[in-house]
Amino acid sequence: MMFWILIAATIAFVVSAFLTRRFCDPTSWLHLLDHPNERSLHSQPTPRTGGVAILAGFVSAIPVWQFAVDGAGPVVCLVAGALLIAMFSFLDDRRGLPIGVRFLGHALGAGLVVIGAGLTLPPLFPEMSMPWPVWLELTLSMLFLVWMVNLYNFMDGMDGFAGGMASIGFGTFAILGQIAGNPPFAALSLTIAVAAGGFLLFNFPPARIFMGDTGSATLGLLAGGFMLWGVRDGVYPLWVALLVFSPFIVDASVTLVRRLLRGERVWQAHKSHYYQRLVQSGWGHRKTVLYEYALMLACGLSALFARYLNPQGQVALVLFWCLVYPLLMTGVHRLEKKTNS
Repeated sequence: MMFWILIAATIAFVVSAFLTRRFCDPTSWLHLLDHPNERSLHSQPTPRTGGVAILAGFVSAIPVWQFAVDGAGPVVCLVAGALLIAMFSFLDDRRGLPIGVRFLGHALGAGLVVIGAGLTLPPLFPEMSMPWPVWLELTLSMLFLVWMVNLYNFMDGMDGFAGGMASIGFGTFAILGQIAGNPPFAALSLTIAVAAGGFLLFNFPPARIFMGDTGSATLGLLAGGFMLWGVRDGVYPLWVALLVFSPFIVDASVTLVRRLLRGERVWQAHKSHYYQRLVQSGWGHRKTVLYEYALMLACGLSALFARYLNPQGQVALVLFWCLVYPLLMTGVHRLEKKTNS
Protein backbone atom coordinates (compact mmCIF):
# COMPACT_ATOMS: atom_id res chain seq x y z
CA MET A 1 0.00 0.00 0.00
CA MET A 2 2.68 2.51 0.99
CA PHE A 3 4.50 1.93 -2.31
CA TRP A 4 1.46 2.96 -4.35
CA ILE A 5 0.77 5.94 -2.10
CA LEU A 6 4.32 7.19 -2.66
CA ILE A 7 3.99 6.60 -6.41
CA ALA A 8 0.73 8.57 -6.48
CA ALA A 9 2.30 11.41 -4.48
CA THR A 10 5.32 11.46 -6.79
CA ILE A 11 3.11 11.65 -9.88
CA ALA A 12 1.07 14.49 -8.37
CA PHE A 13 4.22 16.47 -7.54
CA VAL A 14 5.99 15.89 -10.86
CA VAL A 15 2.96 16.64 -13.03
CA SER A 16 2.16 19.79 -11.06
CA ALA A 17 5.75 21.06 -11.09
CA PHE A 18 6.24 20.26 -14.79
CA LEU A 19 3.04 21.96 -15.91
CA THR A 20 3.58 24.95 -13.63
CA ARG A 21 7.02 25.48 -15.14
CA ARG A 22 5.55 25.07 -18.62
CA PHE A 23 2.82 27.65 -17.98
CA CYS A 24 5.50 30.14 -16.89
CA ASP A 25 6.79 30.07 -20.47
CA PRO A 26 5.29 32.85 -22.62
CA THR A 27 5.03 30.38 -25.51
CA SER A 28 2.59 28.18 -23.58
CA TRP A 29 -1.04 28.39 -24.69
CA LEU A 30 -1.97 28.59 -21.00
CA HIS A 31 0.25 31.59 -20.34
CA LEU A 32 -2.61 33.87 -19.26
CA LEU A 33 -1.39 37.05 -17.59
CA ASP A 34 -2.72 38.70 -14.44
CA HIS A 35 -2.20 42.43 -14.96
CA PRO A 36 -1.72 44.42 -11.73
CA ASN A 37 -4.19 47.09 -10.69
CA GLU A 38 -4.57 49.45 -7.75
CA ARG A 39 -5.70 46.57 -5.50
CA SER A 40 -2.86 44.20 -6.41
CA LEU A 41 0.22 43.47 -4.32
CA HIS A 42 2.28 42.57 -7.40
CA SER A 43 3.65 45.11 -9.88
CA GLN A 44 4.45 42.98 -12.95
CA PRO A 45 2.09 41.03 -15.26
CA THR A 46 2.28 37.41 -14.08
CA PRO A 47 0.71 34.22 -15.48
CA ARG A 48 -2.20 32.93 -13.40
CA THR A 49 -2.77 29.39 -14.60
CA GLY A 50 -0.87 27.52 -11.90
CA GLY A 51 -4.16 26.20 -10.54
CA VAL A 52 -4.59 24.13 -13.69
CA ALA A 53 -1.25 22.47 -12.92
CA ILE A 54 -2.24 21.74 -9.30
CA LEU A 55 -5.53 20.19 -10.37
CA ALA A 56 -3.85 18.18 -13.14
CA GLY A 57 -1.30 16.81 -10.67
CA PHE A 58 -4.00 15.86 -8.19
CA VAL A 59 -6.30 14.21 -10.75
CA SER A 60 -3.47 12.36 -12.56
CA ALA A 61 -2.53 10.61 -9.32
CA ILE A 62 -6.02 9.28 -8.59
CA PRO A 63 -5.78 6.14 -10.81
CA VAL A 64 -2.60 5.12 -8.96
CA TRP A 65 -4.17 6.12 -5.63
CA GLN A 66 -6.90 3.55 -6.29
CA PHE A 67 -4.30 0.76 -6.20
CA ALA A 68 -3.23 1.87 -2.75
CA VAL A 69 -6.55 1.97 -0.92
CA ASP A 70 -9.81 0.08 -0.64
CA GLY A 71 -12.98 2.06 -1.11
CA ALA A 72 -13.39 5.37 -2.88
CA GLY A 73 -15.63 7.02 -0.29
CA PRO A 74 -16.89 10.41 -1.50
CA VAL A 75 -13.96 10.86 -3.90
CA VAL A 76 -15.99 10.77 -7.13
CA CYS A 77 -18.30 13.57 -6.06
CA LEU A 78 -15.46 15.58 -4.51
CA VAL A 79 -13.44 15.41 -7.73
CA ALA A 80 -16.52 16.15 -9.87
CA GLY A 81 -17.35 19.19 -7.74
CA ALA A 82 -13.76 20.38 -7.92
CA LEU A 83 -13.64 19.99 -11.70
CA LEU A 84 -16.94 21.84 -12.09
CA ILE A 85 -15.73 24.78 -10.04
CA ALA A 86 -12.38 24.68 -11.86
CA MET A 87 -14.21 24.98 -15.19
CA PHE A 88 -16.20 28.04 -14.08
CA SER A 89 -13.10 29.56 -12.50
CA PHE A 90 -10.96 29.01 -15.60
CA LEU A 91 -13.56 30.81 -17.71
CA ASP A 92 -13.53 33.61 -15.15
CA ASP A 93 -9.71 33.80 -15.28
CA ARG A 94 -9.79 33.84 -19.07
CA ARG A 95 -12.74 36.06 -19.91
CA GLY A 96 -14.33 37.23 -16.69
CA LEU A 97 -17.76 36.04 -15.56
CA PRO A 98 -20.60 37.94 -13.91
CA ILE A 99 -20.69 37.44 -10.15
CA GLY A 100 -24.01 35.61 -10.41
CA VAL A 101 -22.58 33.05 -12.84
CA ARG A 102 -19.56 32.51 -10.59
CA PHE A 103 -21.76 31.86 -7.57
CA LEU A 104 -23.90 29.49 -9.63
CA GLY A 105 -20.77 27.44 -10.36
CA HIS A 106 -19.81 27.50 -6.68
CA ALA A 107 -23.29 26.36 -5.65
CA LEU A 108 -23.33 23.53 -8.19
CA GLY A 109 -19.93 22.30 -7.05
CA ALA A 110 -20.97 22.51 -3.42
CA GLY A 111 -24.20 20.67 -4.24
CA LEU A 112 -22.28 17.75 -5.73
CA VAL A 113 -20.31 17.39 -2.51
CA VAL A 114 -23.22 17.87 -0.10
CA ILE A 115 -25.98 16.01 -1.94
CA GLY A 116 -23.98 13.67 -4.13
CA ALA A 117 -21.41 12.61 -1.54
CA GLY A 118 -23.65 13.13 1.49
CA LEU A 119 -21.05 15.27 3.28
CA THR A 120 -22.77 17.66 5.65
CA LEU A 121 -21.99 19.74 8.70
CA PRO A 122 -22.47 17.91 11.99
CA PRO A 123 -25.03 19.29 14.48
CA LEU A 124 -23.65 21.97 16.76
CA PHE A 125 -24.85 19.98 19.76
CA PRO A 126 -24.60 16.28 18.81
CA GLU A 127 -25.62 15.20 22.30
CA MET A 128 -29.13 16.56 21.69
CA SER A 129 -31.64 13.89 20.80
CA MET A 130 -33.36 16.02 18.14
CA PRO A 131 -31.19 16.68 15.04
CA TRP A 132 -31.77 19.75 12.93
CA PRO A 133 -34.10 19.51 9.88
CA VAL A 134 -32.64 18.01 6.69
CA TRP A 135 -33.27 21.18 4.68
CA LEU A 136 -31.36 23.26 7.23
CA GLU A 137 -28.51 20.74 7.34
CA LEU A 138 -28.15 20.78 3.54
CA THR A 139 -28.46 24.57 3.30
CA LEU A 140 -25.87 25.30 5.99
CA SER A 141 -23.50 22.71 4.53
CA MET A 142 -23.71 24.24 1.05
CA LEU A 143 -23.24 27.74 2.45
CA PHE A 144 -20.19 26.52 4.36
CA LEU A 145 -18.62 25.10 1.19
CA VAL A 146 -19.45 28.19 -0.88
CA TRP A 147 -17.84 30.32 1.83
CA MET A 148 -14.73 28.12 1.81
CA VAL A 149 -14.49 28.51 -1.99
CA ASN A 150 -14.67 32.29 -1.79
CA LEU A 151 -12.60 32.51 1.38
CA TYR A 152 -9.70 30.71 -0.28
CA ASN A 153 -10.08 32.94 -3.30
CA PHE A 154 -9.95 36.06 -1.10
CA MET A 155 -6.77 34.85 0.59
CA ASP A 156 -4.91 34.12 -2.65
CA GLY A 157 -3.28 37.52 -2.92
CA MET A 158 0.35 37.06 -1.90
CA ASP A 159 3.25 35.05 -3.31
CA GLY A 160 3.45 31.57 -1.84
CA PHE A 161 0.48 32.05 0.49
CA ALA A 162 -2.37 29.92 -0.86
CA GLY A 163 -0.01 27.21 -2.08
CA GLY A 164 1.66 27.05 1.32
CA MET A 165 -1.70 26.80 3.10
CA ALA A 166 -2.67 23.90 0.83
CA SER A 167 0.59 22.03 1.39
CA ILE A 168 0.56 22.49 5.17
CA GLY A 169 -3.19 22.12 5.62
CA PHE A 170 -3.66 19.00 3.51
CA GLY A 171 -0.36 17.63 4.79
CA THR A 172 -1.78 17.88 8.31
CA PHE A 173 -4.98 16.19 7.13
CA ALA A 174 -2.87 13.36 5.69
CA ILE A 175 -1.16 12.76 9.04
CA LEU A 176 -4.47 12.93 10.91
CA GLY A 177 -6.01 10.48 8.46
CA GLN A 178 -3.12 8.07 8.89
CA ILE A 179 -3.32 8.29 12.68
CA ALA A 180 -7.07 7.64 12.52
CA GLY A 181 -6.58 4.58 10.29
CA ASN A 182 -8.26 6.06 7.22
CA PRO A 183 -5.90 5.34 4.26
CA PRO A 184 -8.17 6.76 1.51
CA PHE A 185 -8.48 10.09 3.31
CA ALA A 186 -4.78 10.21 4.22
CA ALA A 187 -3.51 9.26 0.76
CA LEU A 188 -5.74 11.69 -1.12
CA SER A 189 -4.89 14.52 1.28
CA LEU A 190 -1.22 13.81 0.62
CA THR A 191 -1.66 14.01 -3.16
CA ILE A 192 -3.24 17.46 -2.86
CA ALA A 193 -0.50 18.63 -0.50
CA VAL A 194 2.32 17.55 -2.83
CA ALA A 195 0.53 18.84 -5.95
CA ALA A 196 0.38 22.24 -4.25
CA GLY A 197 4.06 21.80 -3.38
CA GLY A 198 4.97 21.32 -7.04
CA PHE A 199 3.27 24.61 -7.85
CA LEU A 200 4.88 26.30 -4.85
CA LEU A 201 8.35 25.76 -6.37
CA PHE A 202 7.50 28.54 -8.83
CA ASN A 203 5.12 30.56 -6.66
CA PHE A 204 7.33 31.19 -3.64
CA PRO A 205 8.41 34.86 -3.47
CA PRO A 206 9.24 36.27 -5.92
CA ALA A 207 6.48 34.36 -7.71
CA ARG A 208 6.84 33.45 -11.38
CA ILE A 209 3.21 32.32 -11.60
CA PHE A 210 -0.08 32.55 -9.67
CA MET A 211 -2.71 29.84 -9.20
CA GLY A 212 -5.61 32.09 -10.26
CA ASP A 213 -9.23 31.42 -9.40
CA THR A 214 -8.90 27.99 -11.01
CA GLY A 215 -6.58 27.00 -8.20
CA SER A 216 -7.87 29.01 -5.25
CA ALA A 217 -11.58 28.28 -5.71
CA THR A 218 -10.92 24.58 -6.33
CA LEU A 219 -8.67 24.27 -3.29
CA GLY A 220 -11.31 26.04 -1.23
CA LEU A 221 -13.93 23.47 -2.18
CA LEU A 222 -11.53 20.61 -1.53
CA ALA A 223 -10.55 22.04 1.86
CA GLY A 224 -14.19 22.36 2.90
CA GLY A 225 -15.10 18.98 1.44
CA PHE A 226 -12.23 17.23 3.19
CA MET A 227 -13.21 18.87 6.47
CA LEU A 228 -16.69 17.36 6.17
CA TRP A 229 -15.31 14.01 5.01
CA GLY A 230 -12.93 13.80 7.96
CA VAL A 231 -15.68 14.69 10.42
CA ARG A 232 -18.04 12.09 8.96
CA ASP A 233 -15.42 9.35 9.12
CA GLY A 234 -14.26 10.24 12.62
CA VAL A 235 -10.81 11.45 11.60
CA TYR A 236 -11.27 14.58 13.73
CA PRO A 237 -14.01 16.79 15.17
CA LEU A 238 -14.96 19.83 13.09
CA TRP A 239 -13.16 22.32 15.34
CA VAL A 240 -9.84 20.55 14.71
CA ALA A 241 -10.31 20.82 10.94
CA LEU A 242 -11.19 24.49 11.29
CA LEU A 243 -8.08 25.03 13.40
CA VAL A 244 -5.86 23.60 10.64
CA PHE A 245 -7.11 26.16 8.11
CA SER A 246 -7.72 28.91 10.68
CA PRO A 247 -4.97 31.22 9.29
CA PHE A 248 -7.21 31.64 6.24
CA ILE A 249 -10.60 31.28 7.93
CA VAL A 250 -9.96 33.87 10.65
CA ASP A 251 -8.35 36.49 8.41
CA ALA A 252 -11.03 36.23 5.70
CA SER A 253 -13.99 36.06 8.11
CA VAL A 254 -12.89 38.92 10.36
CA THR A 255 -12.03 41.09 7.37
CA LEU A 256 -15.44 40.38 5.81
CA VAL A 257 -17.23 41.40 9.02
CA ARG A 258 -15.14 44.57 9.31
CA ARG A 259 -15.99 45.56 5.74
CA LEU A 260 -19.68 44.82 6.26
CA LEU A 261 -19.75 47.03 9.34
CA ARG A 262 -18.12 49.81 7.34
CA GLY A 263 -20.75 49.51 4.62
CA GLU A 264 -18.20 48.54 1.96
CA ARG A 265 -19.02 46.51 -1.14
CA VAL A 266 -17.66 43.19 0.06
CA TRP A 267 -17.71 41.60 -3.40
CA GLN A 268 -15.13 44.05 -4.71
CA ALA A 269 -11.39 43.37 -4.55
CA HIS A 270 -9.47 45.17 -1.83
CA LYS A 271 -6.21 45.19 0.14
CA SER A 272 -7.45 45.12 3.73
CA HIS A 273 -6.78 41.50 4.71
CA TYR A 274 -4.29 41.21 7.55
CA TYR A 275 -1.64 39.57 5.35
CA GLN A 276 -2.03 42.36 2.79
CA ARG A 277 -1.66 44.98 5.50
CA LEU A 278 1.58 43.34 6.65
CA VAL A 279 3.00 43.46 3.13
CA GLN A 280 2.00 47.12 2.76
CA SER A 281 3.50 47.93 6.16
CA GLY A 282 6.95 47.08 4.84
CA TRP A 283 7.32 43.37 5.56
CA GLY A 284 7.12 42.41 1.90
CA HIS A 285 5.97 39.08 0.47
CA ARG A 286 8.80 36.85 1.66
CA LYS A 287 8.90 37.89 5.30
CA THR A 288 5.11 37.92 5.58
CA VAL A 289 4.64 34.50 4.01
CA LEU A 290 7.36 32.93 6.17
CA TYR A 291 5.65 34.21 9.32
CA GLU A 292 2.34 32.95 7.95
CA TYR A 293 3.94 29.53 7.37
CA ALA A 294 5.02 29.52 11.01
CA LEU A 295 1.41 30.25 12.03
CA MET A 296 0.11 27.50 9.74
CA LEU A 297 2.58 24.98 11.15
CA ALA A 298 1.67 25.97 14.71
CA CYS A 299 -2.01 25.42 13.93
CA GLY A 300 -1.25 22.08 12.27
CA LEU A 301 0.84 20.89 15.21
CA SER A 302 -1.89 22.01 17.61
CA ALA A 303 -4.42 19.97 15.62
CA LEU A 304 -2.18 16.90 15.87
CA PHE A 305 -1.60 17.50 19.57
CA ALA A 306 -5.34 17.92 20.21
CA ARG A 307 -5.93 14.24 19.53
CA TYR A 308 -4.04 13.33 22.71
CA LEU A 309 -5.76 15.86 24.99
CA ASN A 310 -8.68 15.16 27.29
CA PRO A 311 -11.84 17.29 26.84
CA GLN A 312 -10.61 19.90 29.31
CA GLY A 313 -7.29 20.14 27.48
CA GLN A 314 -9.07 20.57 24.15
CA VAL A 315 -11.15 23.42 25.56
CA ALA A 316 -7.95 25.04 26.84
CA LEU A 317 -6.39 24.70 23.37
CA VAL A 318 -9.37 26.38 21.73
CA LEU A 319 -9.27 29.21 24.27
CA PHE A 320 -5.55 29.60 23.65
CA TRP A 321 -6.09 30.20 19.92
CA CYS A 322 -9.07 32.45 20.66
CA LEU A 323 -6.58 34.60 22.58
CA VAL A 324 -3.71 34.33 20.06
CA TYR A 325 -5.61 35.59 17.03
CA PRO A 326 -6.81 38.87 18.60
CA LEU A 327 -3.25 39.49 19.79
CA LEU A 328 -1.92 38.92 16.27
CA MET A 329 -4.51 41.28 14.81
CA THR A 330 -3.62 43.91 17.38
CA GLY A 331 0.03 43.50 16.42
CA VAL A 332 -0.77 44.16 12.75
CA HIS A 333 -2.74 47.27 13.68
CA ARG A 334 0.15 48.60 15.78
CA LEU A 335 2.63 47.92 13.00
CA GLU A 336 0.45 49.90 10.60
CA LYS A 337 0.27 52.85 12.99
CA LYS A 338 4.02 52.77 13.49
CA THR A 339 4.65 52.62 9.73
CA ASN A 340 2.26 55.45 8.95
CA SER A 341 3.42 57.72 11.79
